Amino acid sequence: MRTNYVFIMLTLTLLSCSANQITKKIMPGEIWKDDRGLHINAHGGGILFNNGIYYWYGEHKDENSNEANVGINCYSSRDLVNWKFERVALPVVTNNDSSDITKGCIMERPKVVYNQKTKKYVLWFHLELKGKGYKAARVGLAVSDSPTGIFKYIRSYRPNAGKLPLNITDEQKNSQITVANFPKSWTPEWISAVENGLFVRRDLAGGQMSRDMTIYVDDDGKAYHIYSSEDNQTIQIAELADDYMSHTGRYVRILAGKHNEAPTILKKDGKYYLITSDCTGWTPNAARMAVADSLFGEWKELGNPCVGADSNLTFKSQGTYILKIEGKKDTYVFMADRWTPKTPIDGRYIWLPITFENGIPVLRWYNEWSAL
Repeated sequence: MRTNYVFIMLTLTLLSCSANQITKKIMPGEIWKDDRGLHINAHGGGILFNNGIYYWYGEHKDENSNEANVGINCYSSRDLVNWKFERVALPVVTNNDSSDITKGCIMERPKVVYNQKTKKYVLWFHLELKGKGYKAARVGLAVSDSPTGIFKYIRSYRPNAGKLPLNITDEQKNSQITVANFPKSWTPEWISAVENGLFVRRDLAGGQMSRDMTIYVDDDGKAYHIYSSEDNQTIQIAELADDYMSHTGRYVRILAGKHNEAPTILKKDGKYYLITSDCTGWTPNAARMAVADSLFGEWKELGNPCVGADSNLTFKSQGTYILKIEGKKDTYVFMADRWTPKTPIDGRYIWLPITFENGIPVLRWYNEWSAL
């Protein structure tokens, strides 16, 4: 009996060790369960590291709808593998159809940053009004005293109304060409006009379109809103105020007319690397990368950072955020979603380590890997 007891205890110990070893691994594309045993529901998300805890914010998806019927979820973890469901950090409004965030609107790509001066947690997200499809193209803002919320919704709007980009030329600014000059889109003339500010002039009074987005806080504490604009033809980078709760009016256009969305960003050795995707709806495509010495500087295209099988499809996913691991030099995680539009709730998470070859970011597939 003693021998059997020792054997059973040893077996349980080995199983426990094996389980712990498994739960220390990130496994891209698999079902990721939270502390309740449910597949994590935090799509298009971003992560905030605060006081030793990682907070993951993402879109709540339904079985058959990409609309926001619940809101933005928050999960927490100390190891990026085992996640606790905290709460719906920003719920939709269920009793007021006139609210911007009423049930049935679209809330995408939430990002939370902490402001050291105000001690507030600031949430930005892409917002589309209920029943309007993707025509509103707004950015939404909410704030909380706690990383888990509940966040208080403040407002939504199109950024930088009445402001021209810093890098627009006098010729582009003064051009009299309008959308009415082009009965057909995607002609060479139309593409050239878009590159030269056709849509930025069109949207000047009401503010620039803001869809897929991320928020980046630089080493000096300055925060920037990076978003797909101008009918997804151009990426804009806009400076936020010191409290991170409004735009200053200072912004630039980059990759004009190049048709990019899903912006993600990292900084290494003084250089900024932007990884984006083409615009092909829910269908994956090849990632794209560009580099600059400053956020408002000239950006040079570098091509696809992915290598290996399915690299032309970003491993059947689309980027949403780049997480810098605190306390580890040059350690970054490329966060992406594998969309499943017919059953949105089943979307999988593709997190991969970013390696560097000759100083340039590279993405390779791993069935499993450890971030910490």
